[in-house]
Amino acid sequence: MKLIIGNKNYSSWSLRGWLALKAFNIPFEEINLTLFSDEFYTELAKHSPVGKVPVLVDGDLSVWDSLAICEYLNENYLNGKGWPEDKNKRAVARSIVADMHSGLFAIRNEMPMNCRAKRSIELTGVAKKEIASLDKTWSRLRSENTQNGDYLFGTFSLADVFFAPVAFRFATYGVEMSDASKAYINTMLAHPAMQEWLKGSREEKEIIDEAEVGREATSAL
Repeated sequence: MKLIIGNKNYSSWSLRGWLALKAFNIPFEEINLTLFSDEFYTELAKHSPVGKVPVLVDGDLSVWDSLAICEYLNENYLNGKGWPEDKNKRAVARSIVADMHSGLFAIRNEMPMNCRAKRSIELTGVAKKEIASLDKTWSRLRSENTQNGDYLFGTFSLADVFFAPVAFRFATYGVEMSDASKAYINTMLAHPAMQEWLKGSREEKEIIDEAEVGREATSAL
């Protein structure tokens, strides 16, 4: 299989597809394109009608959109083990992933993923409300699943894949959260695959000006 992604420092959607493969030890070839370059659009046009990353190429099949990629991997390579085993927990996991996939716009818009930076920014009330809601969700899930591990549902799942870019964002911008949520973020950042992604982001030379927001700062985490 091949996974086409954008810049590791900035492309949050690419991280989700990549982490789903890497964390579950599914072999793949990584094709890294510079976002918004001529090559980016030319190569994507060969595999996807929407011109966005990530794109998974498995034989003669192309799958785009990070959620579709995760579901494809879960069905065809993980024997359903990408989601929690318990059906109720699985439903909750899919619910919070759907919320992340189609919402939390203030967090996304005000805090672009910028893995290698440490910044301070002034957040709007809407963003603060989204952070508070997410903090409450993470804290509740961690309190309910501590006996099985340190991730949202105990063991690592596709739910964690979807919140991986948020973990990087909150570390970059020093977002204050509860102790339970801070512990979860640190667990995510310490994952070997996340460390590998961060290393790759630091090795990149490209700079996307619109994603370089805020003032230089030290992370609060």
